[in-house]
Amino acid sequence: MKDAVGKWVKKKAFWWTITVSLLFALLLYGYSPFQWSRAVWSVPLAGKTFVLDAGHGGIDGGAVSASGVIEKKIALDITLRVRDYLQEAGALVLLTRETDRDLADEDAKRRKSQDLIRRAELVKETSPDAFISIHLNSTPSTRWSGAQTFYYPTLEANQQLAMAIQSELIRHLDNTKRLARHSGNVYILKTSPVPSALVEVGFLSNPGEAKKLADPTYQQKLAASIYNGIILYYTRQEESAKGSK
Repeated sequence: MKDAVGKWVKKKAFWWTITVSLLFALLLYGYSPFQWSRAVWSVPLAGKTFVLDAGHGGIDGGAVSASGVIEKKIALDITLRVRDYLQEAGALVLLTRETDRDLADEDAKRRKSQDLIRRAELVKETSPDAFISIHLNSTPSTRWSGAQTFYYPTLEANQQLAMAIQSELIRHLDNTKRLARHSGNVYILKTSPVPSALVEVGFLSNPGEAKKLADPTYQQKLAASIYNGIILYYTRQEESAKGSK
């Protein structure tokens, strides 16, 4: 865990160095702050940090569809796409995992518990602006479908973030009317000290939706919806702050 935090600190220092150097160069060559407005708008998340969590991994595959689509793989694929969107918008992004692995020790007796604890510790130690966990749903019935975002009400911002993401999933996917809802006793949300949401991007137990979830084009659409939801959340935060002045 210390290695992961160390990498994050070095990465943050690197980007701050790049940013300061760029601003100095612009001043040196006579650019005014007013000329930067378009560039600033193109990186709306500059200065913000996120932790993204691809659910499961390693020996923990998560849910599996009847056709063999595995939750851990799709969750990681979508998480990496969300990461790319956030980085393009100027954010610093830390992942709980970038490959097919969990965070527990190989000889851990309670491996799942240790994995979840370490994911939660990463959020606490890095103190990002927001934390997003990505999973896939499954039930015994094949009838249920649709992406849904969950939150734990420790912070008012948790519900606001979840609602913003869910509204964009509804708008862009056009195949779900589900609303953001209380997650229940989900450890990784309950223990998070920062604005957090868990996105169940669809049901692997539904054959039609499982097929979509394995499609890279649909994965990109999901990632774009989650990203747009994050942007919407910060837009609303800024509007609320202006209105209170």
